[in-house]
Amino acid sequence: MSTQTITPDAHGIAVVALIVTALILFTRDRLPLESSSLAVIVLLLVGFHFFTYDVDGVPVDPAQFLLGFGNEALVAICSLIVIGKALETTGALQPVAVFAAWLWSKRPKAALLLMLVAVFVMSAFVNDTPIVVLMIPILVGIALRAKLSVSGFMLPMGLATIIGGMTTTIGTSTNLLVVGITRDLGIADIAMFDITLPAVIVGAVGLLYIWLVVPRLLPDRAMPMIDTQPRLFDAQLTIREDGFAVGKTLKEVLDKTQREMRVDQIRRGETLLLAKMPSVVLQAGDRLCVKDTPKNLKHFETEIGATLFDSADEPGSELPKESEQQLAEIVITAGSPLHRRRMSDDALGSSLGLILLAVHRARLPRQRTAPVPGSVRLRAGDVVLVQGTHKALDALKSDRKMLVVDGTTDLPRRHRAKRALFVLALVIGTAATGLLPISVSAFIGVGLMIVSGCLDWRDVGRSLPVAIILLIVASLAMGKALIVTGMAEYLAAGFVNAAQGLPIPAILSAFILIMAVLTNIVSNNAAAVIGTPIAIAAAQQLQVDPLPFVLAVLFGANMSFATPFGYQTNLLILSTGGYRFADFLKAGVPLILILWAGFSIVLPVVYGL
Repeated sequence: MSTQTITPDAHGIAVVALIVTALILFTRDRLPLESSSLAVIVLLLVGFHFFTYDVDGVPVDPAQFLLGFGNEALVAICSLIVIGKALETTGALQPVAVFAAWLWSKRPKAALLLMLVAVFVMSAFVNDTPIVVLMIPILVGIALRAKLSVSGFMLPMGLATIIGGMTTTIGTSTNLLVVGITRDLGIADIAMFDITLPAVIVGAVGLLYIWLVVPRLLPDRAMPMIDTQPRLFDAQLTIREDGFAVGKTLKEVLDKTQREMRVDQIRRGETLLLAKMPSVVLQAGDRLCVKDTPKNLKHFETEIGATLFDSADEPGSELPKESEQQLAEIVITAGSPLHRRRMSDDALGSSLGLILLAVHRARLPRQRTAPVPGSVRLRAGDVVLVQGTHKALDALKSDRKMLVVDGTTDLPRRHRAKRALFVLALVIGTAATGLLPISVSAFIGVGLMIVSGCLDWRDVGRSLPVAIILLIVASLAMGKALIVTGMAEYLAAGFVNAAQGLPIPAILSAFILIMAVLTNIVSNNAAAVIGTPIAIAAAQQLQVDPLPFVLAVLFGANMSFATPFGYQTNLLILSTGGYRFADFLKAGVPLILILWAGFSIVLPVVYGL
């Protein structure tokens, strides 16, 4: 194998430094993903504008870093996300889930396999998120009725959807991006089912592992999750003027609850934080930060004369009678009205007809302290305890704005479901046969969904994730900068030199493993977009077919199994399944190793390396 000597310049080094910084920022939950993505784009534009860079004597136009907004892959991704929203809204995929629920009562082991195969197939053509959103309440309901642990099959379902997404070029946004970059660079035009054979061969082994082994690795809870291990919510109890706690010491208030209530903080006014001394005297308006189950929170509210919301923030508001209200837990999903908004934003709760009481965070290992509920910026996977009338909660379920964790309520079946399925079949059929590019067919499909009444424009607006769009554009811009500065070739040459003497299949295998590790730390889309040009350059320097190296990036970047923040559906499952970070490691790491070994064998055989 031969490599050419490539010397990095100042621009190339700056681009690599920016990429490393961006990948670090993408892992920071406190910084919104859209903010860090926008910052990357702005820095590239400013840097290449004020510090011009010539390629063969021609200055690089900074405007090319904005072309990602019109990228064909991004159009296809957004269109397919909207189509997935239509399937979710109309309940078009519900019959499969309902049949699985019926079979579960007869043959649980066979039902689990059927569910895994069903979501595996569906996720090849539909975005993973609506599938997971559809299945979560069904699985919770099954767990309650059959007295099973929901943790035994919630995570397996999520893992199966991710594997299924690998089997076609439209299965995930990662696939579409890798395919689009490969086409733009003139390497290959990968058709919808060109990646299906290796993905199905290796994915089938992964499904067997998920079916037979993963449930044994997960926590064994004999009773349903909701009955035996209710979620603990971070809440604020605001002392009422006529409440028992006014003028009482903290010790007296705790004694009133038989010492069952644990107070984390006492807040007075906007900024004052009181010491948790037993002798501290409480006043009206003081807020006690506590953590407990919904049932206990309501009990404490009554016992000490407090409210789980600050009525002072809602002057003149008339609350319905207590008998007309009920508590519910809702899971925050990307694109929902509460996503990335603060708990203290009363306008949001009012618009939904709900009172936001407390939050259960989708915790990561580094989080040790309980947040102050009012300051919490909600993210995908968080569970919010709300209070509202039966009518408001029923409207929330039927409108599908957010996922209500209520397994006893059937999902709505709407008369437009058949239309949505017909449009989906039309999109897939025209793209699979080559009649239309997937970007065109999916875009037309969005129009048909709107015209046929499966979606309205509000649904379209809510379903488009700004954070994902900006992340994709930023990733494409970084990938473009790698190419124009020659750093893609330089990094590829470094990788090839480091692997000097290894057989081609071993180098390919190393690429898969590197991408698999990276995708569980940062965004799978960012990992794929940055890795694709490097993989292509490496294959060209090795003088082999670049296509298997492209697929190594594609499959590796999809292996986001080992961390709850590796993929957006993992966060939903983390909360509703009652899992911990270690559960993802125990189930996900062996699955990564299985798929890594499988693709390391299958890809060289299929492509004759």
